[in-house]
Amino acid sequence: MEQNLTEATAVAGKKHKLSLVNKLAYASTDTAGNLLYCTLTSFILYFYTDVFGISVGVAGTILLVARIVDSLDAPIWGLIIDHTHSKYGQSRPWFLWLALPFAIFLTLSFITPNLSTSQKAIYAMATYLLTGIIYTGISTPITAILPNLSNDSAERVQLNTFRMIGGNLGYFVTASFTLPLVALLGGGNDQKGFAMTAGMYSVVAILMFVFAFAKTEEINKASTESMPIRDSFKAIKGNWPWVIIILGNVFYWLGNTVRTSTVIYYSQYNLGRKNYASVLNGLVLAQVVGVALIPLIIKRLSKTNTMILGMSIAAIGQLLIGFSGTYFPLIAASWILTALGTGIAVSMPFAMLSDTVDYGEWKTGIRASGFLTAIGSSFCIKMGSGIGGFLPSIIMEKMGYVANQSQSASALRGIQFSFVWLPAICFAAGALVMLAYRKYEKNEEQIRHELLIRRNQA
Repeated sequence: MEQNLTEATAVAGKKHKLSLVNKLAYASTDTAGNLLYCTLTSFILYFYTDVFGISVGVAGTILLVARIVDSLDAPIWGLIIDHTHSKYGQSRPWFLWLALPFAIFLTLSFITPNLSTSQKAIYAMATYLLTGIIYTGISTPITAILPNLSNDSAERVQLNTFRMIGGNLGYFVTASFTLPLVALLGGGNDQKGFAMTAGMYSVVAILMFVFAFAKTEEINKASTESMPIRDSFKAIKGNWPWVIIILGNVFYWLGNTVRTSTVIYYSQYNLGRKNYASVLNGLVLAQVVGVALIPLIIKRLSKTNTMILGMSIAAIGQLLIGFSGTYFPLIAASWILTALGTGIAVSMPFAMLSDTVDYGEWKTGIRASGFLTAIGSSFCIKMGSGIGGFLPSIIMEKMGYVANQSQSASALRGIQFSFVWLPAICFAAGALVMLAYRKYEKNEEQIRHELLIRRNQA
């Protein structure tokens, strides 16, 4: 038995070593995705309230309703991926097919047609919802393709590290340069500036998705027979590690979206310097350091403990921001600490979802990689970002926020709570949830070995 395990692992590793170009191609998927989607999640609330002219309460409701509706399409996209059979593969062709639609609707989300108040809300809802649906369609295969790019656990972690660094670079660009580009391209007209900036980002993203399509390859070919939909749902049965990852991931995205969507409000109104938002967003590049450290941390700890560590560091960083007052250097240092933690925390669920796909196949005999990773990634991102955009808008509205005005003491407290304390609570909750994953990680290597034997025998 041991000899079979060793031979199966050796064969799998020998045949499918990936080149640097392959890894960069996979990384470019998340660079392009984050360049567009993080522009949406980071700036859309501010764009709606202070540029497009929608009230903060209506804007928050749009974000929540759209994300709830949109999150329901995650399992649908997962099923679509699992039922895709093309000469290009199962997940890979979607990089090509959805790149242009994603770019178009992202740009439309930042266009400001001359409409009535109610028409603005309808337009915002429609464009935001459609952009999110298409993003799910293109982000689902980004995660679903990982277990099919390599059968080696270490190589999967490395691939995911490349992806996360690429994603952080995409986020760094939009976080650091969006507001300066809006000012530069708009010449003082933020409506024009946001539209042109979104259009420019969209062109870059299209080119990167085409590169990803050209230079990735799926080695675990899906069966040519379509998997019955009920079988995809069966893959969930008893898959507790998958459930734990979902809960932890939702808490991460909830906390991270709250802090990134309110940083511009905190900078402008609480600190009195709107440009601080660009400085803080630029410092998010510290996430890359966190991502790069993951392989080293995992060797000393474990995947589970690595994610717990990341969540804990992020929570501590947020707490320190709360005790920094208005002293910006200390705020910036605390923000960097949070970014280090989020860089670690955001990366781990994507790598660990591949292991839950293996677990589902081992447990049920069904490999529903598209379905499981769609819910485990896109659903979590959508639910987390939807609720994360809604909660601060409601808190700020209840506390008296009025766009483009000097804020009351109550409104300033609402902004501070949303920016500082709420993310800390979410990150801490995510760390606690992940404690339950430890016992499942211990059996992952044995499960992969048994799956390799089953496949070789088949």
